Parts: sequence; C-alpha cells; structure tokens
Amino acid sequence: MPNERLRAVMAAGGWTYAALAQEVEVDPKSVERWVNLGRTPRRTTALQAARALGEDVHALWPALRQARPARAISPELVALYEQRADIPASTFTDLMAQARERIDILVYAAVFLHEAYPRLNELLTERAAEGCTARIAIGDPDSDNVQARGQEERFGHGIESRCRLALMHYKPLADTPGIEVRTHGTTLYNSLYRADDQQLVNAHVWGVNAYAAPVWHLRRHETGGMFDTYADSFDAVWATATPVREED
Repeated sequence: MPNERLRAVMAAGGWTYAALAQEVEVDPKSVERWVNLGRTPRRTTALQAARALGEDVHALWPALRQARPARAISPELVALYEQRADIPASTFTDLMAQARERIDILVYAAVFLHEAYPRLNELLTERAAEGCTARIAIGDPDSDNVQARGQEERFGHGIESRCRLALMHYKPLADTPGIEVRTHGTTLYNSLYRADDQQLVNAHVWGVNAYAAPVWHLRRHETGGMFDTYADSFDAVWATATPVREED
C-alpha cells in the first residue's frame, strides 16, 4: 500500500527519490519502495529522513510508534516505603546533614521533623554556614488549598494550625544567610525533601494524611529523569511563594 503522506510531503518540498536517498545515504530504489510500496525504513534512517523533510517520523511511518517498555527497577529508585510513618526521622535529617550544596523542603507543615529532631534549625544553620543553600517552603495556613486539604484529610482546621506551628519553627531561620523561608498556597501533590542529589518524595493520597502515604527515595541519575521532574516542580512552587521575614 503506497505511503501517500510521504509522497505528499516530498512533493511539497520538491524532493526527488534521488535527492532524499542522497540525504540519508540509501539507494534511490529504497526511497521509491518507501513511497510506492509503503515499506518502512530502519528507525535511524527514518529519523534522518523525517528530519530532512521537516516532518514527524511517526506521521510518516506509524509502524515505528512503539510503546516504551516500562523499567522493572528505575536506576533512580533507592528505596520505596509503604508509608512515611515507617521511616525514622533520622533518615530525613541524615540526608540534610550530608548536604553540601543545597537543601530544599516543600511541605504544608511536616512538623514531625521538629518534633522528632529538635535540633533541626541548628542543623540547617550549620549546613548554611558551610555554604549549603537551604530553601524551605511551607503552606500558607490562610490559602484555600491548605484549607481544602484539611477537609479532604478530615483534619478540619487542624492542618492550618500545623502550618502555623511549622511557620513558628522555621521563622527564626528566615534571616539566616544561606537560608530562605517562604509560604505557598499551591495544591501540594507531593512533599519534597531534597539534599543535593538525593530526594525523599512523600506522595499525597486523597483523604489520607501524609504520614500514611508512600515515600520514594530517589538518587539523581545522570540523565535527570524523575528526580529532575520533582526538582523542577519545587522550583515552580518556589517562584510563586512569599518570602518570610523573622520580624513579620
């Protein structure tokens, strides 16, 4: 069956069989078979041809559209926890203690950290003194999204109170060189705890408190992948957040 899409694209661009064959280094008869017999070239050749024609390769040869196989184990995944409550607070603080360049925290409240590790502010201050940048984004208790989360998790106004408590904990750090604290009102799909190239991602499940939701521990792969997806989401929220000052 002829490939009419390929024929039309070549005609629109003034391509002959010989010209396209020379561009992708194949025999002109091969190009002729692509058009008249509907043959599909090898993927690498098809990509070259599509690039030369300025067309999407899958539009020219739909047979090349293959589902990307799922990876049984991601090279980024260090560990998977059924719920946050299964993880000792030391897992979070140990990551921060090892950080040399950056610490990023994106939560609504996460007061469990200060409750389990009262030295958290001192730890962050020590890391900042060593040149590590810390960015902490906590939920704005007056935002609609925080209040909606309280209703969804059947906490009522409790989550707002926890956001205010988190703000009280972190506020003394607000004017510390190297540390910045902000409040955000975004819909929080995941809580993020990043230390350099490692990141703990606490998923949020509708109607379930964060302590009972899964956590995955990621280590950044050289290609970025999932780690960078979450890191980019932190940056997007951070750009919308409001700075906190100690005197506020």
